[in-house]
Amino acid sequence: MLNSYIPVLVLAVLAAVLAVGMVVLSFLLGPKRPDQRKLSPYECGVTPVGSAREKFPVKFFLVAMLFIIFDVETIFLYPWAVTFKDAPKAVQAFNLIEMGVFIAILFVGYFYMLGTRALEWEESERAQPRRVQLSDVARKLEPASREEAVLPR
Repeated sequence: MLNSYIPVLVLAVLAAVLAVGMVVLSFLLGPKRPDQRKLSPYECGVTPVGSAREKFPVKFFLVAMLFIIFDVETIFLYPWAVTFKDAPKAVQAFNLIEMGVFIAILFVGYFYMLGTRALEWEESERAQPRRVQLSDVARKLEPASREEAVLPR
């Protein structure tokens, strides 16, 4: 039984040896002529501005996690589709119902995310603070006439 896995193990070991060997050989045999331009930071052809340690909003990570979750869930469709055609009719019916339930759960999660606006990059108007011109605030605070400015005793 384990003899059938020997070719897979040989392939994995061979791939690892080739990958490590290429990296080591390129490091040992490659030219080493560093100069100021090669050692300087490079960012899309533009001189870097600001710190690389800038904070990302939590929304960025939320969208990334949601993408990964849906990506992993769709990976489960491929083995299901491959094994579906070779299964007996009774098992095919059961598998089809189970996949329908799985897809329904995915759609419920997707519509929930759309409803909570989890996939929007911009913040909603409710979440953003109102932008107010200071001159408008100053006009509202100024008294309309001098009589209003004097406080009664």
